[in-house]
Amino acid sequence: MSVIESIIDIPAEYEKKVFGQFDFYIKKIERALHVTIISRDGVLKIIGGEDAARRAKNVFGQLIELAKRGNDISEQNVDYALSLCMEEKETALLELDESIICRTVMGKPIKPKTLGQKRYVDLIRDKMIVFGIGPAGTGKTYLAMAMAITALRNDEVNKIILTRPAIEAGENLGFLPGDLQSKVDPYLRPLYDALYQIMGAESFITNSEKGIIEVAPLAYMRGRTLDNAFIILDEAQNTTPAQMKMFLTRIGFGSKVIVTGDRTQKDLPRDMVSGLDIALKVLKDVDDIGFSFLDNKDVVRHPLVQKIVQAYEEFEQKTAKRKESFSKNHNH
Repeated sequence: MSVIESIIDIPAEYEKKVFGQFDFYIKKIERALHVTIISRDGVLKIIGGEDAARRAKNVFGQLIELAKRGNDISEQNVDYALSLCMEEKETALLELDESIICRTVMGKPIKPKTLGQKRYVDLIRDKMIVFGIGPAGTGKTYLAMAMAITALRNDEVNKIILTRPAIEAGENLGFLPGDLQSKVDPYLRPLYDALYQIMGAESFITNSEKGIIEVAPLAYMRGRTLDNAFIILDEAQNTTPAQMKMFLTRIGFGSKVIVTGDRTQKDLPRDMVSGLDIALKVLKDVDDIGFSFLDNKDVVRHPLVQKIVQAYEEFEQKTAKRKESFSKNHNH
């Protein structure tokens, strides 16, 4: 294997962003691609095997371009650039950077950060109903909220409805102190947090007073038909089949529906089937419904969350295999 040297210019003002604190990103790229990287006077020298050096050069090229566009480079950007270069998708990171959904109240752009997230956002644009399935931290709810707020700002809908099944409180909420709103708030809190971040508290409060934004438990959807609304059902793995059917049949004209859920985190009683699992089987061939399956590659929280999700997935697969072989041996 021939060792080559590759040179890439890096303007001084972007060095800090692209190298990370204490050159953390450089070390990460060196370890991942088995190359040596030397940085001197605005020039990066990459030494390694031909393929590895080419990949490292590409990763740095994308990170420098992201920095030039005014982005802060996160560890997730570096990890994702590395995983994309292994799949030979060499310009994907920059294409993602161009697909801004909207901006937060602080002016920060919200955009898909992985190809899985981009497919999810594109499906939301194309289809009337979209199921976003995947583990914690894949941006399912947050991106759906950003799309809802954008649709409201563009007058595509005149109302946003966010809902969750109140399973954690046993659906009857009777034993929690306070009025209904304060009983409902704790498990709808994550939805509020995202709304505050994207819209700002004042705009959110004004809109909810006018009834333009409604955050309510799923039980409140009974008997209503919702026209011209953007409706998000979050934590859908905790719905019963009857609740899911009730919810999906409330949809009116001009509405868009996003159903998000993580099939590995059910809080339902052990003997109860999840409405989400049934819906995926029943609706898989219906034309105007899109399904987006996100996985641990799409986790954009702290890199440790990605490792935790992966470890759990591996553990659950092993346990399932063990059960399977156990039942085979005992049935013979």
